[in-house]
Amino acid sequence: MVNNQYSMTAKISAFGRAYHSLHDEPKIFNDFLAKRWLTDEEYAQVSQYMAGGINFFNPEHAEEFADQGRALEWVVQTQLAPTPLARARYCEDMLKNAVALGAGQYVILGAGLDTFAFRHPKLLKKLDVFEVDHPFTQSFKKSKLKEMDWDIPEKLHFVPMDFSQDTLVDALKQADYDEKKLSFFSWLGVTYYLSKEDILKTLKQIAEIAPKGSTVVFDYGDEQLFDASKTLKRVQNMVAMAAESGEPMKSCFSYPELEKLLAEAGFHIYEHLTPNDIEVKYFQNRHDYLHAFENIHYCLAVLQ
Repeated sequence: MVNNQYSMTAKISAFGRAYHSLHDEPKIFNDFLAKRWLTDEEYAQVSQYMAGGINFFNPEHAEEFADQGRALEWVVQTQLAPTPLARARYCEDMLKNAVALGAGQYVILGAGLDTFAFRHPKLLKKLDVFEVDHPFTQSFKKSKLKEMDWDIPEKLHFVPMDFSQDTLVDALKQADYDEKKLSFFSWLGVTYYLSKEDILKTLKQIAEIAPKGSTVVFDYGDEQLFDASKTLKRVQNMVAMAAESGEPMKSCFSYPELEKLLAEAGFHIYEHLTPNDIEVKYFQNRHDYLHAFENIHYCLAVLQ
C-alpha cells in the first residue's frame, strides 16, 4: 500500500512534466523523458483523474471546462505544474553555474523520477549525481529503468534513505560521496512537509558533510501560506490537498526567519526569488494559464 502511494505520487509528478513537454510553448522546463515513466494507459488514467479535478479546483467555472482536454489543461497549468516546472528550471540553471565554478557533485534530496542524469550526459563527465530518496520510491524507479532498458550512467548513485530514521550524513558516506568535493544540493518540494526542527537538522547535516562553498537550492512557503484570508484559492487548494493526502504541510517562513535558520546551520542566502521575481523570470508573456504560484519562494544558499 505504501509502495503504491509513493509510486503514484511520483507518477503524478512525472505526468505534470510530461504534459508540459508535450503540449506547452514556450517551455519553462523541458523534461522530454518524463513521459517515458508512464505507459500510454497510465498517462490516459492520470489525464482523466486530473481533468476530473476541475470540480474541486475550479467549481465556479467547471461548466466552462466540460471538454476533458480543456479541463486537463486548466488543472495542470494552474494547479499541478507551475511550481515543479519553475523550481526545476531554476535549480538546473543554478547547478550549471555551480559546475562552472567547480562543483563536482550533485545531490538530489527527494529525487523521485528525476531524469537529470539521463538528460545531461555531457555534464556527467564533470559531475557525480547522488539521488537520495525513500527506498520504496527508488525500488519503483529502478524497476522502471530495468523495464525500459535504460543504461544507468556510471556516475549516477542511488542513495536509499528513510528520512524519518536515517541520517543524510550516513547515507551519503555509504554511497561514496566525497566530503572534500564542492557540492550542489537540490531540495525541491520538501520543506513544506517538514517541521522547522527537521529542516534545520537537514541543513546541519548538509553542512557537516559538504565543504564550504557548497550550495543548496530549495523552495518554501512564506508566512502567509496557512492564512486563508491572505491567500488565493489555488494556494488554499494546495494546502488542502496535502492535508487530505495524509501528508499535511507543516512549515512556512518569513524572510528574516529563514535567514536566521540558515545562519544557524552555517548558510548565507546568496539569491532569493519572490513569486513576482519567479513570474518575471520564467512566466512572462505567456498566453496560457501558467503563472508563478503565490506565496512560494525559491532560495539559493551557500555554506560559509
